Amino acid sequence: MSLTMAPRPAEKSEKSRPGPRRGGAGTTSRPALGLMLPALVPVVLFSVAPLVYGIYLAFTDARSGRNVDTAFIGLENFVDLAADTDFWSSFQIGLVWAVSVTALQFAAGMGLALLLNQDLRLRWLARTLAMVPWAMPPVIVGLMWKLVYHPNAGILNATLRDLGLLSGDIDWLNDFGIALPAIIVVGVWTGMPQTTIVLLAGLQGVPKELHEAAEVDGAGAWRRFRSVTLPQLRPVVVTITSLNFVWNMNEFALVYVLTQGGPGGRTRLPMLYAYEEAFRYGFFGYAAAMGVAIVLVVLAVLGVYLRRQLKDAQ
Repeated sequence: MSLTMAPRPAEKSEKSRPGPRRGGAGTTSRPALGLMLPALVPVVLFSVAPLVYGIYLAFTDARSGRNVDTAFIGLENFVDLAADTDFWSSFQIGLVWAVSVTALQFAAGMGLALLLNQDLRLRWLARTLAMVPWAMPPVIVGLMWKLVYHPNAGILNATLRDLGLLSGDIDWLNDFGIALPAIIVVGVWTGMPQTTIVLLAGLQGVPKELHEAAEVDGAGAWRRFRSVTLPQLRPVVVTITSLNFVWNMNEFALVYVLTQGGPGGRTRLPMLYAYEEAFRYGFFGYAAAMGVAIVLVVLAVLGVYLRRQLKDAQ
């Protein structure tokens, strides 16, 4: 009987060994940069470049219709802005608008998300219809609500008269005490869909086992919502409320179509005031300084809010 010896495995040659990787961690190869350029170029051209140019204009005396070169004036625009009571009044209106719309969007969006998260018939249709306001351009929304609020032919006054709740006509967008609440309602209606969809996605990620365990322990619906649902949704809530606040603070088209800042400046948000300074009066440098100031204050407010939320989460 002969034994067949198994061949010994061939030793790996030096050539078969993998060589060192080119480039350390964090390095980006040229092909990767080439693939990123189509996405980076539009960002630089349409976002970064205008932002840098706007910051530059804030430190100049740029005006429309001038035949002389723009001069660098340092912090002069910001000094004038600090004493501009009209701007700070507009900023207060903007804060009231942004905080009110953001809070109401969250409350309404959470309620609708909880409803759409239930096992209801035609749930898919309800979710689709909930996206309709978000899909409409702000200009179209403004024109539509302007017709709703029309004092003579508007459906709102007609409905209130039919219900016996109104005897005359209310000029919703031209009344000094009602105009701001009226546009806040429009802002909530417009921005509620994206809040609803984000919160609905967060609700679907909450483990059902947590609710079942809380229910076994005797917790009611409100207790389960407060002790289980909200803590699980905290990252989602912080994200969507922060984004909504920034978007609402920068609102322009919707309010411009509805009121153009009237009556008497009662709905003149900061962006409307900056627009008037730039394109009605031609003070581009001063308007750019307003934009920079708005960004800094919004970042400060967001910083305080996020710091408090993160502190509570620890």
